[in-house]
Amino acid sequence: MSNSLGFRIPSKLPARFSQGCGLRLPSDMTCSLEAKMLTQGNGFHGGGLVSSHIYQSCGLSRLALAVKWWGQSTASNTKKQKPSKWPKLETKWHTKLFVLWVLVAAIVSMWIFYSMNYDIIERRKETLASMCDERARMLQDQFSVSMNHVHALAILVSTFHHRKHPSAIDQKSFAEYTARTAFERPLMSGVAYAHRVHHSEREQFEKQQGWTIKSMMSREPSPIQEEYAPAIFFQETISYVGSLDMLSGEEDHENIVRARATGKGVLTSPFRLLESNHLGVVLTFPVYYTDLPPEATPEERNRATAGYLGGAFDVESLVENLLRQLAGNQAIIVNVYDITNSSTPLIMYGPQVTDNVVPHVSHLDFGDPFRRHVMHCRFNEKPAIPWSAITTSLGIFVIAVLVGHIIYAAVNRIAKVEEDFRKMEELKKQAEAADIAKSQFLATVSHEIRTPMNGVLGMLQMLMDTDLDATQQDYARTAQASGKALIALINEVLDQAKIESGKLELEEVPFDLRSILDDVLSLFSGKSRDKGIELAVFVSDQVPDMVVGDPGRFRQIITNLVGNSVKFTERGHICVCVHLAENVKAVREANVEAFSKQLTEDRKWSSKCSCNTLSGFEAADRTNSWETFRLLLSDGIMNQQPGTINKLSFPETSDTVNLVVSVEDTGVGIPMHAQRRVFMRFMQADSSTSRTYGGTGIGLSISKCLVELMSGEMSFESKPGVGSTFTFTVVLKKSHTSQDIERHKPEPLPTIFKGMRAVVVDGRPVRAEVTKYHLRRLGVQVVIANDQKSALALISGGENGDIRCKATGNTDMVLVDKEAWGPGTGLTFPQLLRESRLSSKAGSWPMLPRMILLATSINSGDSEKAKAIGFVETVIMKPLRASLIAACLQQALGIGDKRQQGKGVMDESPSLHSLLLGKNILVVDDNKVNRRVAAAALKKYGAKVENADSGKDAIAMLQPPHKFDACFMDVQMPEMDGFEATRQVRNIEQQINEQIESGVASREAYGDVDRWHVPILAMTADVIQATNEECSRCGMDGYVSKPLEEEQLYREVVRFLDTKTKPT
Repeated sequence: MSNSLGFRIPSKLPARFSQGCGLRLPSDMTCSLEAKMLTQGNGFHGGGLVSSHIYQSCGLSRLALAVKWWGQSTASNTKKQKPSKWPKLETKWHTKLFVLWVLVAAIVSMWIFYSMNYDIIERRKETLASMCDERARMLQDQFSVSMNHVHALAILVSTFHHRKHPSAIDQKSFAEYTARTAFERPLMSGVAYAHRVHHSEREQFEKQQGWTIKSMMSREPSPIQEEYAPAIFFQETISYVGSLDMLSGEEDHENIVRARATGKGVLTSPFRLLESNHLGVVLTFPVYYTDLPPEATPEERNRATAGYLGGAFDVESLVENLLRQLAGNQAIIVNVYDITNSSTPLIMYGPQVTDNVVPHVSHLDFGDPFRRHVMHCRFNEKPAIPWSAITTSLGIFVIAVLVGHIIYAAVNRIAKVEEDFRKMEELKKQAEAADIAKSQFLATVSHEIRTPMNGVLGMLQMLMDTDLDATQQDYARTAQASGKALIALINEVLDQAKIESGKLELEEVPFDLRSILDDVLSLFSGKSRDKGIELAVFVSDQVPDMVVGDPGRFRQIITNLVGNSVKFTERGHICVCVHLAENVKAVREANVEAFSKQLTEDRKWSSKCSCNTLSGFEAADRTNSWETFRLLLSDGIMNQQPGTINKLSFPETSDTVNLVVSVEDTGVGIPMHAQRRVFMRFMQADSSTSRTYGGTGIGLSISKCLVELMSGEMSFESKPGVGSTFTFTVVLKKSHTSQDIERHKPEPLPTIFKGMRAVVVDGRPVRAEVTKYHLRRLGVQVVIANDQKSALALISGGENGDIRCKATGNTDMVLVDKEAWGPGTGLTFPQLLRESRLSSKAGSWPMLPRMILLATSINSGDSEKAKAIGFVETVIMKPLRASLIAACLQQALGIGDKRQQGKGVMDESPSLHSLLLGKNILVVDDNKVNRRVAAAALKKYGAKVENADSGKDAIAMLQPPHKFDACFMDVQMPEMDGFEATRQVRNIEQQINEQIESGVASREAYGDVDRWHVPILAMTADVIQATNEECSRCGMDGYVSKPLEEEQLYREVVRFLDTKTKPT
């Protein structure tokens, strides 16, 4: 049985494990396997027990299986030994242990309950203490603020009443001031000032004030006493205290005496205020005639006392306002007490307490050292039932019982689990073997496909080295490019695996970007011609000829994008454009209105087309439309009229080249709902895409990953029914080493066309510029004629054309597009040219140049018609490539060597030739074609090659002493592979080297060599990373993949071969 990759799956792999490894087995095979496992063995270790998932999947009863095993085990034990009481004793012991476990769990649960309940009570106490302390602190702070304001008022009276003569304060000003500053004393009912009057001064004082000093208690004239303290200034809210003697009360008298003796504010004991009937206290501050030092004696303070400033505190209102400001004021009950007399505390605020709950006590400091006050707090509600403690303890008890039961039951299943574990270990090993088989399968498939392709490509290269005409050379080159592209497509799945594992590495070698694009176009030229669509490439002149990067990966990206465009395009065009990123950015940011006058003439004739694109069909992105395309041309408006806009400049000192590559098509487009998953692996627009167009949906995902590895990004713009434009950026390096450039430089183009003049007749400006781009690569001077009038003027010498159409010298060729101004319109141009010549003056026209037709597709009738009306026999078929144009021009103009038409002189790499010249190379490969190809590739550079068709023959030929300078060994061969052959060669060399070093053997007997070590390079079609690692482990010196490429061959050979010494 095989999976989707085609390799064999072990038949004993169960379904569950196979699904975990990404494989699938039918249920009948799984059940039969499990049934087989059930029937194997009778004992506990004989396979009688299996995991529950196996017998459940086959529909067997758990109970039946257990009974069967128990009966078999009992019968077996009965035969082998006598009955024993051990099972019963074991059962009793398990029961006792389980009961003990339950008792311990109950004790632990009770301890947890009491511990959690205690914690809850303590947290409740801490919460009460925090709330009570917070309220006490706030009450104390507010009381202190009010005391400070009263003290300040006492200082005010002392300063402006007793020290000013006359006094600056009277009853009116005092009442007005205290009323306006009442907000500073929000919890005081009012303040008043009582003047100190001795008995000797009473009569004069009463005459001065106009009223009699009255007693506070009886409101009658105060009896005779040593001194009096009548209120002379008072706030209007307590006007009833006017003329009342503050010393008439016994407690008030003591407080006033204590206040003037200490110089601080003193408080009375709680009492009912006169107006509000609330519990309150009176605060009294002394007022002195002069400032006293802090260390003044009570006698000095008594003599300096001028009066007393007092205020009444409404304690009940103060505490009520405080509790109202705090959250949770209803959660606790607050009481404030005066405990100056600890035996009989006086309540200042709060209800009478009758319960026995111990409250939390917070001490209060109101600034009077003689008085002591406290705050008692208790919760308003009884504590709730500790459900958390109850549920936690019960939960722990239940869990403990369950754990005990589980452990009790687990003892009986340990043996079963051990048996299942053993079986799963076996299955794991089988799955690992299957995974290794999968990797080996991928390596084998890669090798088996690449091996014949190596022969195909190698023979094509040998064919190209023979004398071929231009057409044959182009066919061979196209076939070779197609073969290489096929290998690249085979490697896509491997690339995806490398990308996902992070093991994909990019090369950094010089390469010609234009040559790669030509190769990609040649790969798809047949399909584009069959469909009749325009396929073109354009590279800006500002892009360097050689850049440094990974040419294979760049080719892979372009191949994927162009392949998709060809697949999904049925009419219109596919255009690949490459520009500098700085150029594109500058054009996009430029003000388009600045070019409006310069583009007016171009729009006049380009507006004849439905769209200013390559084929005239609308495109999803207007980047390659003529209005933008012309601004990106290196010889466009920026160079012709530099006064209009500053010429684009680029950093010449930078070592990197940032390129923008766009692939535009006019295909079916991508539906809007599918655009978000375009770059997802194995995803296509819809389910019918793969059936209609084919493909796996992996190309775009790989391309995007490769672009990101090249420090770029890929995006696209698509409109259903219009087309798609994929754009990506890549960062490459500039090539500065001339030796590297020469070694990696592609086959040069012919130079015989340099200096020739050509006229391109085409009504589509973008397509005309593409033709001009390819001709200029051959050195041809090109002028574009956008309409019939300008074309005739250019060919006739320019008398009738405008200044843009004038050309100097004779025109060597005229290239006319078959679709110049519409379908087949280009075929009529020679007739028009002939008529114009006949109607002109004799001798005014020079000799007519060769007329060459450009066509995307052409039938035999049109071909004969073109030849009859004046076109040369050779038709240049699109897509245009410099090599194809050169071959066709040589044939059309009858110049150059036929054997070299379209073929430049391929100079062999001097470095590689000097390295391999005269070297003796052994090629080991079991495939005759591959041996022939490898030998031809090495002989091409001057090496002397001998062949061996097996690893055993290679060992015999590499037995020291031998003449070989290096060995290219295939990895996969029958009987003995390249790895084993290399190991044996290294072992033989090691033994001989040890004999030479120990003196057992002489150097002369082994070729006068100090140490034998022949360089061995692995030559394989397997591109798996593991193969490269195995090459290093077995002692190989390098690794080259089939087919042999000059760049890779040089990179490996240069490490151990030189032109002077023989490496051994």
